[in-house]
Amino acid sequence: MLLSEIVKDLTYTARAFHDCEIDAIVYDSRKAVPGSLFAALTGAYSDGHDYVSAAYLSGARVFLTEREVSLPADAVVLVTADSRASLAVIAAAFYRHPEKELKIIGVTGTKGKTSIAGMLGSCLNHAGVKCGTIGTVGAYYDGRIEPTLNTTPESLECMRLFRQMLDCGCRAVVMEVSSLGLKAHRVDTIPFDAAIFTNLSPDHIGGKEHASFAEYAYWKKQLFHKCKVAILNADDPFSAEIEKEISAPVVTYALHAEADYTAREIRPTHGKNLFGAAFTLVTKNGDYPCTTSVPGLFSVENALAAVAVCDLLGVPIADVQAGLASARVLGRNDCVAVPADYNVIIDYAHNGQSFHAVIDTFAAFPHARIITVFGSVGDRAQLRRQEVGLISGKRADLSIVTTDDPGFEDPKAICEEIAGYVRQAGGACRVIPDRRQAVFAALDEAKAGDIVLILGKGHETAQKVRGEKVPYSDYETVRDYFRNR
Repeated sequence: MLLSEIVKDLTYTARAFHDCEIDAIVYDSRKAVPGSLFAALTGAYSDGHDYVSAAYLSGARVFLTEREVSLPADAVVLVTADSRASLAVIAAAFYRHPEKELKIIGVTGTKGKTSIAGMLGSCLNHAGVKCGTIGTVGAYYDGRIEPTLNTTPESLECMRLFRQMLDCGCRAVVMEVSSLGLKAHRVDTIPFDAAIFTNLSPDHIGGKEHASFAEYAYWKKQLFHKCKVAILNADDPFSAEIEKEISAPVVTYALHAEADYTAREIRPTHGKNLFGAAFTLVTKNGDYPCTTSVPGLFSVENALAAVAVCDLLGVPIADVQAGLASARVLGRNDCVAVPADYNVIIDYAHNGQSFHAVIDTFAAFPHARIITVFGSVGDRAQLRRQEVGLISGKRADLSIVTTDDPGFEDPKAICEEIAGYVRQAGGACRVIPDRRQAVFAALDEAKAGDIVLILGKGHETAQKVRGEKVPYSDYETVRDYFRNR
């Protein structure tokens, strides 16, 4: 595509502008090749402006920057006020605006984004509306799974994925929209047909993330200034704040408050390697029996959000029922089939709110003991360590504290800190820093009727240790345990 076509909607000042063919847009200098445009992004840990020379040596001759840079005379430099915001503009143009041809639904909130995206995607696909999803567990479309670096990918990746989804027949996309994604301009050019708000509690605060809870909340709100319809959880007080500030029409869902979509007669369903929930869906058009393949009140609440969007898009109730009953989200309250007389659950729960929800959910089912395996991240969000330690200490029969993305901190020190909170709450505790050995120890310990909750990593396939990603999967670890018995 010609450079002039890519930048026609961009505000910039140019040095040595001349039109040329652009074959790729990159923001990693290691991916620069002849014919590529290099976008110098300023990030939390590095500044792309420091790598323009490396990109030039690799063949790039067009550069998007926020300031003047020292490059040879044959380099075209486009200086903009914000290179991340500008990247969103040129990415949409480069991929021929796939966002204009798709129904795009955004989901934001502290918890529940991934589960709602999975449920909604399942319902739409059941209805014959081919749908892709983008979020924490990756991008799923047309039978493919593509890993994503962030919950909400950079704008360039979003547009590339949209184009690929559109080209393989997708008509809709459900994507998780994080506060950090909104702050970093990753969704600036995306027109959301609907946006869902789940709930709000302190998270992603401190370090290189948000400076305060107020800032975190501010960025969550911004999605609803960009959508055609807002789907709000009436049980969460923050929904009222959102509604006050936006012009889009509002549809509500709730378990307790008055809302457009509610549920009654909620009850758990349980079988071998199966935990779920059944309920009666209550809408203005009638009441309908529904089931989910994920247990808990929060699962029903998430289902209501998915139903609200399906109704907007005209999905028949039979397809909604089938989609909810079959939806499974990797690493979200996922009951792993194991050849044992106890149950093993893998979940992404990593803060106080999610620990409350997941432990209480499974404690409500018949069981002997609850055994937890968990840790907490290093380098940031230290408040989580206290939260998860105290909650597991109060609610679990045995807590096995281990490693979870320690970063540059001492893994054993993090474990001991968490264990202190577990013991403070009166809980039984073991510290095993090696996560694989910790999972093995929990499975060795488990007896008939126990429920083993392996928390924190969920779908992830690596541990972040001293700047490196070390391969690790809770799923693979459980499989290895039973494979080698």
